[in-house]
Amino acid sequence: MKKYLVLFALLLITSSAFAQTAAPAVKIGYVDSETILAQYSEAIKAKSDIDGLVAKWKAQIDSMAAELQASYGEYQKQAATMSPEKQKEQQTKIVEKEQKAQQFRDQKFNQPNGEYFVRQEQIMAPVKTKIFNAINDIAKDESMQFVFDKAGDVILLYADQQFDITFKVLDRLKRGK
Repeated sequence: MKKYLVLFALLLITSSAFAQTAAPAVKIGYVDSETILAQYSEAIKAKSDIDGLVAKWKAQIDSMAAELQASYGEYQKQAATMSPEKQKEQQTKIVEKEQKAQQFRDQKFNQPNGEYFVRQEQIMAPVKTKIFNAINDIAKDESMQFVFDKAGDVILLYADQQFDITFKVLDRLKRGK
C-alpha cells in the first residue's frame, strides 16, 4: 500500500512539473485607443479636418434653413393677395427648397453611405493603419499574444498597469517608426 502511495505521489509531482513546463505563459497587453487618438498629432489633425468639413456642411444647412424660413415668411405675408395659381407656385417652390435641404442633409450625413462617413473613413484610414502597425510591432517586441483596447466595446474589468502599452504605442508613433 505504501508502495502505491509513493508511486502516486511521484506521478503527481512529475505530471504537475511537466504541465508547468509544457504550457507557455500567455502575455496580454492593452491600449486605450481614446488616449492615443487624443494625443497622437496625426489623429488630432484628422479629427480637425473632419470637424472642419462638418462645420462647413452645417453652415450650408443653416443657410438653406434660413432661406427656406424667409421664403415661407414672405409667402405667408403675401398669400392673401395672391391668386390661387401664384399660391400654388410659391408653395411648390417652398417644398422644393425643403426637399433640396433634406436631400443635402441625407447626402452628407446619412448612414452608412453619407459623405461624412465616407470622408471620415478616408481621412482616418492612414492614421488607423499607423496605430495598428505600432501596436503590432510592440506586441511582437514584448512577445504578447493578445492586446485589448480598453476604450472599445471589449469590457476590461481589471488591467494591471504593467501590461498597458498605450504610451509605448504613442512613443513609437511620435518617433515615426
